[in-house]
Amino acid sequence: MATIFFTGFPGFLGAELLPRILARRDGATATCLVQPRFAPLARARVDALGPALAARVELVEGDLTRPGLGLAEHDRIARETAEIFHLAALYDLAVSREAGMAVNLGGTRRVLEFAARCPRLERFQYVSTCYVSGRHQGRFLESDLERGQRFNNFYEETKFLAEVEVRARLAAGLPATIYRPAITVGDSVTGATQKYDGPYFVMRWLLRQPGLALLPTVGDLSAEVNLVPRDFVVRAIEELSGRPGSAAKTYHLADPHPPTAAALIDLLGEATGRTVLRVRLPLGVAKGALRHVPGLQRLMQIPPEAIDYFVQPTRYDTANGIADLAGTGVACPPLASYLPALVAFVRAHPEIGSAAMA
Repeated sequence: MATIFFTGFPGFLGAELLPRILARRDGATATCLVQPRFAPLARARVDALGPALAARVELVEGDLTRPGLGLAEHDRIARETAEIFHLAALYDLAVSREAGMAVNLGGTRRVLEFAARCPRLERFQYVSTCYVSGRHQGRFLESDLERGQRFNNFYEETKFLAEVEVRARLAAGLPATIYRPAITVGDSVTGATQKYDGPYFVMRWLLRQPGLALLPTVGDLSAEVNLVPRDFVVRAIEELSGRPGSAAKTYHLADPHPPTAAALIDLLGEATGRTVLRVRLPLGVAKGALRHVPGLQRLMQIPPEAIDYFVQPTRYDTANGIADLAGTGVACPPLASYLPALVAFVRAHPEIGSAAMA
């Protein structure tokens, strides 16, 4: 019986992906690495899968940053593992370099070391991010990685360094597939999400204002803002991970036709029922004001790090995903088709915050 070793459960993507992967591999079991403090949440989410699937999931406490992943039965789990899904990461645009290096880079190194001890390993499925591109100017291919790019923050840098490690092992013979999601938002049907970040900062700022809403903007608003709903990302990984031909490939799970920042603001205004009055500011002034003007960030609830993604100079090529998902019915929907669902969810769930699971 095949065992799937899974990190990132019960996170935003992992909680939805795990049952789909179990359904794909009929009879397989999953061993999920869980931080002790998230064990009760993980257990609740496993129980919610129903008795049949729950019986196929083993939760083991551990820590990405510890030798041997902190696993009490490291050798037994390694012997049984046939497939690894590594999703766990510290997704926080304001993460310190020390924390990002420990979790995003160091944690990936630990999982790669674990993979090297799995004699039955068929595939290493690794979830990276489009933003390993940093501030690369222009088109960024799925085959691209080291292009001399500079980074907006330590999250991007440490995810880049982690992917460098995965690619080095891939070149040495590790059977790996790399997935790079763009900015991932809620479900395209229900709008459901676990935290509000990225475009949600702007959405919530607009919703806190009356019909005529003031929005500071930066740049000429011609940059593309690439958003994808969670269900597209999960379905794409589910589909692609089961294909023999996806080994050694990298996939940008991104919108092939993303809106510009100007178009995104128009769509947000329409979805929130606001007429948006734009106040143009230089990027440095806008970020500096949020960092240094007393009370401004508390009022707007927009972190300065988020502004960079409205002037991101990169366009993400999606040729691999489009080709390999052709005929499956899995495709990124246009933002306009699901943005109202995201807004409706935000209106109904003001209690959700923007803190990362860490």
